Amino acid sequence: MTVYVTDFTIFFFGNKPKLFALMLIQLLFVHSSFAQVREFKLDISKVQPIAPNELTELSGSDPSGNKLSANSYYISKNLVPFIPVTAEFHFSRYPEQYWDESIKKIKAGGVNTIATYIFWNIHEEKEAVFDWTGNRNLRKFIKLCAENSMMVMIRIGPFDHGEIRNGGLPDWLLSKPLTVRDNDPEYLHYVELLYNQIAGQLRGLYFKDGGPIIGTQIENEYQHSASPWGLTYPGQPYDFTVADRDRSSAKEGVSVASADNPYANLGDNHMKVLKALAQKAGITTPFYTATGWGYAAIIENETLPVTAAYAYPTWTTKNELSPFYLFTELHKKPDYSPVRYDPLRYPAFSAELGSGIMSTYSRRPIVPAESVDALINRTLGSGANGIGYYMFHGGSTPIANQYFFNDEAYGYPKISYDFQAPIGEYGQINPSFNRLKLLHFFINDFGDVLAKQITVLPKNAAGINPESTDLRYAARTDGKSGFLFINNFQDHFKTPDQTNLRITIEADKETISIPQSGSFSLKSGENIIMPFNLDINGNRLVYSTAQLLTKSDKSDRPFYIFFYPEGTNAELSFANKDTRIRNLKNASVLQYSERQIIKCSPGSVAEFTISSSGKKETNVLVIPKKLALKAQQVLISGIKHLVFSDALLLNDNEGFQLLSTGNATGKLEVYPKITRTPTTDVGTIKKISGNTSFTGFAFGLPAVKLSPDFKTVGQRKLFVNLPTKLPAGLNDVFLTINYTGDTGMSFLNGELVADDFYKGVPWQIGLKRFISPGHPQMAFYFRPIFKDAPYLMDLPDAVNKQVSNEKPLLKINSVSFIPEYKTNLKF
Repeated sequence: MTVYVTDFTIFFFGNKPKLFALMLIQLLFVHSSFAQVREFKLDISKVQPIAPNELTELSGSDPSGNKLSANSYYISKNLVPFIPVTAEFHFSRYPEQYWDESIKKIKAGGVNTIATYIFWNIHEEKEAVFDWTGNRNLRKFIKLCAENSMMVMIRIGPFDHGEIRNGGLPDWLLSKPLTVRDNDPEYLHYVELLYNQIAGQLRGLYFKDGGPIIGTQIENEYQHSASPWGLTYPGQPYDFTVADRDRSSAKEGVSVASADNPYANLGDNHMKVLKALAQKAGITTPFYTATGWGYAAIIENETLPVTAAYAYPTWTTKNELSPFYLFTELHKKPDYSPVRYDPLRYPAFSAELGSGIMSTYSRRPIVPAESVDALINRTLGSGANGIGYYMFHGGSTPIANQYFFNDEAYGYPKISYDFQAPIGEYGQINPSFNRLKLLHFFINDFGDVLAKQITVLPKNAAGINPESTDLRYAARTDGKSGFLFINNFQDHFKTPDQTNLRITIEADKETISIPQSGSFSLKSGENIIMPFNLDINGNRLVYSTAQLLTKSDKSDRPFYIFFYPEGTNAELSFANKDTRIRNLKNASVLQYSERQIIKCSPGSVAEFTISSSGKKETNVLVIPKKLALKAQQVLISGIKHLVFSDALLLNDNEGFQLLSTGNATGKLEVYPKITRTPTTDVGTIKKISGNTSFTGFAFGLPAVKLSPDFKTVGQRKLFVNLPTKLPAGLNDVFLTINYTGDTGMSFLNGELVADDFYKGVPWQIGLKRFISPGHPQMAFYFRPIFKDAPYLMDLPDAVNKQVSNEKPLLKINSVSFIPEYKTNLKF
């Protein structure tokens, strides 16, 4: 349907009176509610194209002539800007036999780079005895990253932190006549031996060799943070892993530090010495990075300083509202400022964004899924040109010969390193994974445009605080086009729904109101990115109240996909000069003299085609966010497609692994539509009817019934009989224990293999690594919550009400098995 609109007259052409009546009501409502619209403005008229300064010490080429380089705003490949999306995943905290599957899961989340710590004490637990085998096989892990086309950032220490014993420094260093994290020659001798060992494992795997390693982090939080030595006694003050001169300035965790360290020059020099030792050993990469937050040391012009943001820290004594959901200019003032460097000389790289948090015995906050993509919205909108997560994939810390590697002094779990990460300790896909991939798809497809745009804030931005209910918004722009970022989430505080919004962008030669008439809304907890003046294959998209998801410009029928959160009506405005709009589904067009506005039916999948003179048509798909959360990018016959499914698809050679947690049946919806039906090596798959924009398929796998056989002994012990082998057709079995208590510990054959700090959510254990004829039973020991537990502030109110003044609280509510089905698909 097309409606032509003038200032006071509406002309209707078509034969759908009911639809017209609804449209007329909508238009009348728009005009009658005009006075209720809340107006906001952004002035981008003074923005000039950026003029970046090259960082000549940070570059490199591979044997094919591909070049990586950096300037003061962004990094480039062959002079084309790109934004790295980096997932922290510790290979030594995950079973070697499942690394490839996990790398594929990370890649399915839209990540293009993996960062990993190389923990010194895990590889040299005993002096002069290095172990690079099994789960410590660094070389195998990097080669698997290469096979999956993932770039790699290595974090070589010598100090790492990583919630591991001594921050990664071996215990035996305490027995040596030296000062750690210092230019002490004896200490540097052992560091050089470590770096030589690492270099030996990585020979031939650097970018310069055609390998995946593009960057090296030197040290970690140097002259900012430290870990306590693991050899300690209850009640003893922490003895931090720092040089003697830095003891008074060492912080616990990531925080703000003063800019008056009298030993700053010595710290910078130590970083230079470490980099020289790394290069001498052969660790040569285009980029070297240093954690620059909180006045930490970097190497001027030779390292890229990276920053962090943790909205749910456990190193504070109480819950405090963070500033990390307020837009700012990170290129001018990084988070956790002051910093030791001039931020204008470097791109803004946020390398440790808290996509979860590690629980300690005394602090156990839950990081809600919606907090994570809101953090990325704010960080991108504030000017970041690098996104990194700590952690993106959880794990389980190995046990040493004489102690636990997890940092016991700080009260961490002895084994679990789940971190509430988007991918959990046992490879579970958590809700934050699905929310983040929507942003990653956008970054991968539009990062070359976004990287060259600067942040513009509204005039009242400086006056907005974390408890403010004011609208939080910013733009990234080149002065003509750009992206409008809006965030309506705040940690530890419920923001109100933002309703009746219109944001006007004042450019040099035009004014863009989003929307042109009427208003839009954004629910509490949600965020959105709206493009303006975006070129879509020769068609100018003036604005969209839906967010870009992905695109394909290379197929026979190019497509752009948008999504919108619940409560936000989607409309797209195109310049009227050349654009022709056809084949509308679940959408209508308003024709203005200079605009064509496409209004999508709320809650529906809308589709249409656009074209301009002399150019082929481009498909546009607009979907609800709840459907977008199921989106997965795949290549079918070499062409990008999206598959919408609750199941997870992993690219695997010429086909895909399909993983379905808890369900033996499900469906796949493919866009753009395809003619062939995929084959499966297990079960059945058949074409089904459904949404006409997609090709739909239903799959059915042989159902596996698993009823746990368990018993309790007393109040605190639970014994669960395990299958002797993983049932056919399954990728894993998740043992889920819904309990209320303090801590849980799990044993196989008398050995501790897993543990949990209760946070108000069920404890889940992936069993495939444990199932074997020799492990017939898993034993559990639980401890109750006492009324004066230090972590009660982090637990749900309902749990706090149950904690009695008379007796401790411990309940085992249920025990269940959840199967994860697996099959292989070929299209």
